[in-house]
Amino acid sequence: MNGGLHRLAVATPARRVVTAGCLVVATAVFLATVPLHRDFFDVAVYYGTVDDWVHGGRIYDYLKPGTRYGFTYPPFAAVSMAPMALVPWPVAVAISIVLSAAASALLLHWLAVPVVRRALAGRGRAFAGTGGHEWFVLTVVGCLFVLLEPVRDTFSFGQVNLVLLALVLADARLLATGRGRYAGVCVGLATAVKLTPGLFICYLLITGRRRQAATAAATAGGATLFAALVDPAASRAFWTDALWRTDRVGELGYVSNQSLQGVLARLQPDHPSRVLWALCVLAVLAVWAYRARAAVRDGDDRAGFALTGLAACLVSPVTWVHHLVWLIPALIVLADAAVSGTDGGRRAPRAVCVGTYVVLCSSVVWLWRWDSTGPDAFLGANTYVWISLGLLLFLPPRRRTPPYADGSAGVVTHGAGATRSAAGWRRRGADCPGGPGSSG
Repeated sequence: MNGGLHRLAVATPARRVVTAGCLVVATAVFLATVPLHRDFFDVAVYYGTVDDWVHGGRIYDYLKPGTRYGFTYPPFAAVSMAPMALVPWPVAVAISIVLSAAASALLLHWLAVPVVRRALAGRGRAFAGTGGHEWFVLTVVGCLFVLLEPVRDTFSFGQVNLVLLALVLADARLLATGRGRYAGVCVGLATAVKLTPGLFICYLLITGRRRQAATAAATAGGATLFAALVDPAASRAFWTDALWRTDRVGELGYVSNQSLQGVLARLQPDHPSRVLWALCVLAVLAVWAYRARAAVRDGDDRAGFALTGLAACLVSPVTWVHHLVWLIPALIVLADAAVSGTDGGRRAPRAVCVGTYVVLCSSVVWLWRWDSTGPDAFLGANTYVWISLGLLLFLPPRRRTPPYADGSAGVVTHGAGATRSAAGWRRRGADCPGGPGSSG
């Protein structure tokens, strides 16, 4: 890695431009020709649902023509997507792509930029006088980002995952920059659109951010109530029927379901044990709560949010591969550990980071698409579940940083909110999603 950085440092600007252009073109060609394309299946469901709804249909009665799949999100999601009914289908697809691209840019700005800057600053002598290298590294990071299978699938399905992740991390940014009194609204909106981000409300609560948790819960509740006022019948249908019918989403044992429930459904296709699933969920939540609280006590909200994304994917009854964008914050934490510290301290995180990234790009679970039974399938068909569990258990804690510039060590209070003093947040903001170190 040091050698690669040094070669980048001494490269001429023209060489960097040519190399970056080749990387972008190669990535685009790969995305256009190699991976499975999902033909914007999910955005077609959204589009068809709201179009049918505004013309007198029922949200949860609509099925995409030729399939048994319909709208599975809470009613507020349909309300927020209703403007799609005003535009033609190609425009709806374009809007989906633009929203996911904008969310991706925000995520890279908040999560990856601070890591890149710290890595380059740590090698200041190698880069002295070179100038212009940061954009090149970020171009490489951007290409690596879009090659992740969950990211590729989110774009090609027309899914909302990246937008919801950006909403949640917008609240993380507020907490990291000392504006926590405004946090909670984005988490609440994300939860009203899709239930998976609801675990972040619990995260705010268990880490002492009671005000922010209340704001998030009130926002989610208010949005849900608004949707109920718009269409009372749809809200009644969702909360009393559609929510509990997992068959509307798809087969729990399908290989794309990379959650604990998916593992159990593949082990016991006929009658997966609900008791065993509940026990596994409780165990995961216990580990998550312990590690998340410990991370925040150490002033590491970045790891806390990352751990919550991992836990949400594991405990959700259905976590399709494209939902695994919630692992991205954990991958960034792992990458940071791989590029910080001494060479000896980086070797293990570097190997784990590279291996995890390669597997998450490989689509390996689809090798068991037609037969997810047997010992080999238990390991291979659940690969992304094992990655999520491994990261939940072993995501590396943040390395201790030196005292602040004024010689103080900062003030940490372990009481309400486990908050850090304003000076401490300013010093360590780059270690949190969207902190000051990421704003250029």
